Amino acid sequence: RGTCACLQMFSNNDEAVINKKLPKELLLRIFSFLDVVTLCRCAQVSRAWNVLALDGSNWQRIDLFDFQRDIEGRVVENISKRCGGFLRKLSLRGCQGVGDNALRTFAQNCRNIEVLNLNGCTKITDATCTSLSKFCSKLRHLDLASCTSITNLSLKALSEGCPLLEQLIISWCDQVTKDGIQALVRGCGGLKALSLKGCTQLEDEALKYIGAHCPELVTLNLQTCLQITDDGLITICRGCHKLQSLCASGCSNITDAILNALGQNCPRLRILEVARCSQLTDVGFTTLARNCHELEKMDLEECVQITDSTLIQLSIHCPRLQVLSLSHCELITDDGIRHLGNGACAHDRLEVIELDNCPLITDASLEHLKSCHSLERIELYDCQQITRAGIKRLRTHLPNIKVHAYFAPVTPPPSVGGSRQRFCRCCIIL
Repeated sequence: RGTCACLQMFSNNDEAVINKKLPKELLLRIFSFLDVVTLCRCAQVSRAWNVLALDGSNWQRIDLFDFQRDIEGRVVENISKRCGGFLRKLSLRGCQGVGDNALRTFAQNCRNIEVLNLNGCTKITDATCTSLSKFCSKLRHLDLASCTSITNLSLKALSEGCPLLEQLIISWCDQVTKDGIQALVRGCGGLKALSLKGCTQLEDEALKYIGAHCPELVTLNLQTCLQITDDGLITICRGCHKLQSLCASGCSNITDAILNALGQNCPRLRILEVARCSQLTDVGFTTLARNCHELEKMDLEECVQITDSTLIQLSIHCPRLQVLSLSHCELITDDGIRHLGNGACAHDRLEVIELDNCPLITDASLEHLKSCHSLERIELYDCQQITRAGIKRLRTHLPNIKVHAYFAPVTPPPSVGGSRQRFCRCCIIL
């Protein structure tokens, strides 16, 4: 915006003076701070600025997501020819018109690329990963989420040609199997972040390869990998001691053995998401809390066996807790929230607590949370014993908090014509 305003302030003659007074190196440095849209506008001011704006050194980082998503392959080819070896980071997220041919040209021209986002580029196939393997040996971060034509051949190619790969996202690439993971980790042992969300064919064997070959792993997402069991995840815990973030939501076969393994092997754990893992109990979370004191975010939605005991352990041992989801944990009571509200994380850390469908929670819980001065949001959908009055009292102590709740009518609506009328519940955001 500042550059656009500047353009309106001088005439062509003034612009010519600026070009003469300032050396090209300084002008290029100024242009390097501009985004894609502003660079394109500057390129239309004059021939001199066109040269400056389109200089490859100004196009080291490009994100087309907020600019234009319906681009064709030739646009990517032109960008690659313009940027050449200068380009380090490119996001084509959501560009569904870009295919293998364009990305082959890109790979040939931009051999210093380090970060590439192809999330949602549904036309690409294994041929793209073959091109990246052949020409882009410096690639460190690659996002292939929802590129559903990707198979094990892509992972084999990346393993052979991209040894520096640190972050790989292949969420919803459901053709990938343990053979692809085995090939990947043998050549990319430095992986720090791996997202396998929705890779439904993966079994424990795949995790055993990761645990054996990826000691630097920090982040792992296994959401909805339904075949995963304790055996595979225990191998991860034992081989990846630097693990800080684990998502196993929807992996309904896992038990407390996983929480014990995390507690014994992964003391740096900060984020744990185990929503819909209904076999987990207070026993496992006790071991976890007593060993993983750096926990900041926990998603325990539909962990239906946990009780106030888990909250007591978290309140004592996890002083850094910021986000906690307990939705559909129907055994949680006001007493558990009382301990949480008095815990080490309460005053300065706790920012979000989700209590949807916790039927035993009453206004007393809101009283216990008044001292949580950092609390920004609380979810109370379908907490039948929470009242508007209780929420208003909470807001007198925490005026900036966002409270999401809805209330059913106090008495059932009358029947009309022999059948009960349906009424929408009142949703409020206070």
